[in-house]
Amino acid sequence: MSTDPFGTAALRQAVLDAWRASPTRFREDANAEEDLRFGGYRDRLLVELAQNAADAAGAGGRLRLSVVDNELRAANTGEPLSASGVAALASLRASPKRDASRVGRFGVGFSAVLAVTDEPRVVSTTGGIAFSADHTREASADLPTVVEALAERGGAVPVLRLVWPVAADEPGVPDGFATEVRLPLRADIDADDLIKGFAAEAEDLLLALPGLTEVEIDGRTWRREDLPDGNLRVHGDSGSTAWHVHRTDGRLGEDDLHGLGAEARLRPEWTVCWAVQLDADGVPAPLAQDVLHTPTPTDERLSLPARLLATLPVEPSRRRLMAGPATDAVLAAAARCYPDLVLTLPLEHRTALVPLPEFPLSDVDGKLREAVLDALGSVRWLTTVGEDEIAPSRARVLDRPSAELAELLADVLPDLLPAEFAESAHAKALQALGVPRVRLTELVEAVTGLDRAPGWWRRLYDAVHALLEADPRASEELGALPVPLTDGRTSIGPRGTLVLDTDLSTVDALGLRLVHPDAVHPLLERLGAGRAGAEELLDAPELQASVERSVADAEAGLDVTELADAVLRLVDRAGPRDWLGALALRDSDGEVRRADELLLPTSPLLDIFEEDAPLGVLAEDLARAWSADTLSAVGVLDGFTVLVDSAPTGPNHRLADESAWWEEIDGDANPPAELRAVRDLDLVADDAWPAALKLLAADPETWRALNQRDGYTGWWLARYALLDGLPPTHWRLPDADDLAGLYEVVPTEELSEELLVMLGVRSGLSVDDAFDAEDLLARLGDEDRFVRDGTMLRAHAVLADAVADGLLEPSDVDVPDFVRALTGEVVSTEDAVVLDGAWLLPVLDEGTLVGGGAPEVLADLLDLPLASEYAQAEVVSTGTATAWADLDGLVEACDLIGVPFPDGEVLVHDTLVVRVRGEEHETTWWRDDAGRLHTTHDPSGLARALAHVLGHWSRRHELSALLAAPAATTHLA
Repeated sequence: MSTDPFGTAALRQAVLDAWRASPTRFREDANAEEDLRFGGYRDRLLVELAQNAADAAGAGGRLRLSVVDNELRAANTGEPLSASGVAALASLRASPKRDASRVGRFGVGFSAVLAVTDEPRVVSTTGGIAFSADHTREASADLPTVVEALAERGGAVPVLRLVWPVAADEPGVPDGFATEVRLPLRADIDADDLIKGFAAEAEDLLLALPGLTEVEIDGRTWRREDLPDGNLRVHGDSGSTAWHVHRTDGRLGEDDLHGLGAEARLRPEWTVCWAVQLDADGVPAPLAQDVLHTPTPTDERLSLPARLLATLPVEPSRRRLMAGPATDAVLAAAARCYPDLVLTLPLEHRTALVPLPEFPLSDVDGKLREAVLDALGSVRWLTTVGEDEIAPSRARVLDRPSAELAELLADVLPDLLPAEFAESAHAKALQALGVPRVRLTELVEAVTGLDRAPGWWRRLYDAVHALLEADPRASEELGALPVPLTDGRTSIGPRGTLVLDTDLSTVDALGLRLVHPDAVHPLLERLGAGRAGAEELLDAPELQASVERSVADAEAGLDVTELADAVLRLVDRAGPRDWLGALALRDSDGEVRRADELLLPTSPLLDIFEEDAPLGVLAEDLARAWSADTLSAVGVLDGFTVLVDSAPTGPNHRLADESAWWEEIDGDANPPAELRAVRDLDLVADDAWPAALKLLAADPETWRALNQRDGYTGWWLARYALLDGLPPTHWRLPDADDLAGLYEVVPTEELSEELLVMLGVRSGLSVDDAFDAEDLLARLGDEDRFVRDGTMLRAHAVLADAVADGLLEPSDVDVPDFVRALTGEVVSTEDAVVLDGAWLLPVLDEGTLVGGGAPEVLADLLDLPLASEYAQAEVVSTGTATAWADLDGLVEACDLIGVPFPDGEVLVHDTLVVRVRGEEHETTWWRDDAGRLHTTHDPSGLARALAHVLGHWSRRHELSALLAAPAATTHLA
């Protein structure tokens, strides 16, 4: 080697002259070097060695690091050492590098070697230089301006200010390399730890320094491979690592250079590189934390998913960015090109590079992340389901992932992202970009009003159903999901629609919300649609409404044929409903009537009802098309129809005379538990009642209605049905002899005795209500009737018992003008009195006396006076008080009939005279107002008095005979 090829002697002299001339210059150089050694470059040895190697190589550079004899050696390819380079190494902030691709900027990076050595050397193919702390102390020891400083600094000197040529025996550069930096390690430096630390940084160096292609550290090699797609792969002895990168460059404007130093202003070009590591499958592995690289590491912490390597202005310490327009411009450019890094990834991996919302790790991190998100939001790097490129600011994503749903909505929501973007792996990234999630409620709004085939809707339901299975709570959001119906309409929401579960395709009737069979899906039932067989269809409120307005619709010109056909088909399977009578059907004249206003052509009612009955006959074709049972189920009359109301509240069933029945049973206060009523009884012709009654008896349903206690049917028939032109209550059964003379025998033999009794035909002498009482009294007062005395007495007794038993109130009975007297004659109520004592008979007109039953009750019922009150009687003769036992034959007579003789006395008259209403009458016995008994010696009178006091009135004639002849032969005779 040349003794001094780079003119180091002149460089040393210049520095020594400066130190000699200025007392502070030495201190300034020493302090500056210490700042770099212990500040910005304290842990940047490998980075600075690699950076110098990369700058020297320009491209394709190689760096080899090794430890030889406790000396770290860094050999690199590229340009060899030059005089200007040596001058830069021996100065501060005077870098000879001008190319924008060069990493070094300030000419101070070499100070990083001071971390491990005080005797660095640089050997190149053009020569070599050396620095030495010992040599520097020796060279400056005679300078007065330095001596004092050395004492103050403990002998510490600036190592890199004085440069010497290497010794003549310095070994040359290894083959294949241009330069080698040789650093004898201080005693406190562990060479093994140093090499391990270098190995850990090797891959980062190849990524950060484009000029380097290969790094060898202690025999281990890392090599960078630039791939055709712009990415790169780093190969090491333990494998390889792929990196996805995007690089761009530019030039600062004049305004951006403001505030930069002279060296920096000479190089306004900038470069930006974004990089993210890829795993073995080519999937990006986003960073959680990193630092900004300029392109070597700084202390500016970042939370971006990708590494940023940019030629940004940094402070002299190379730890922090230098604030100013240049920094802002380069960071803005880096943010703008970030979407280009994302765009070159497969679509499914792009969101991995979206910065997520976090607390910024530094001011630079906050500004850069915000700028990157803004750039990502406005660039079209996403792709819709329809494969259109779209920016996140316009995109939407499903709230839940469903490929089927996304495909169906491709033309409904043109800005919708593919289904996989709804997965959790993309959720936070899209949220950070402000991409709205299409929730189920919004989905429902989007599809509302769409005109799609029913099959399309079924596919939609299938996709949505899968989402609902994953989250059952989502059903609330689907309440308004449109549903196509069989009649072409669309229902807003499944609730209220019906899904057919049988072959009922012909029931596409007006008013029914039937789901189109091609759209049927289990989701609909889960959301409220009903499962509709014939039963459910018939119970649908819409169908009932259609039926109830069908006659009005027909009269308005609408065709209700399909409705009738549909309803009849349903009824054929599901049976009747009480509202089906309103169904519009054609009659034999082609007119439309309610079904319950039509008769079957074969109905026996045609021969029973009046000719002008307001009913029609069903059209023959309908009668042939449907069974009689089906037609009867919708109300068409074949026989009598029974109306049933399980909880009647009033006379509101359109039954003849229903209000009168309701009032009679006091329905407002005590409504019946159930109403079973035979309809249309008022339409029966007067001469057709026997035939009508036979029909009623033959049908179990009408028979049940007829038997209902206090029911309408029995009540109406008893009053309005006619037997030989008269109501049933007019007649008696043939064997009801106790009614002979009062009632005629019923003329028909066709009807059963049970039916006749049920209709009200009399089966015996009885009174159950005011109607019976009035009818019986009227007949008793009819002078054209021959009524036997016994029948008359029993009739009056029955009437009195009915009042006593509470079956009727006297005030509810209209008293007739005539009553039947004891003589069998009819007497006016103005002259009649009720006999209330047998002693009155001999002294009153028998033709005015009414008797039978309790006198007081009968008098109250008939509104007649009692005979005792009417008579105003008094005893005018004088009798002798005699003990009963003293009367001849009395004790013997009582003994013979087996009763004890009475205690007390009786007044015995020779002639008993009583004054009645001013006239005197002789009689054989009497009971005065004081309750005392009077009699004569006549056995007949005495026997009556005795029978009265004994309470054995029926034995008065026997006692009369015994008192006349008190012997056993008389009793037995």
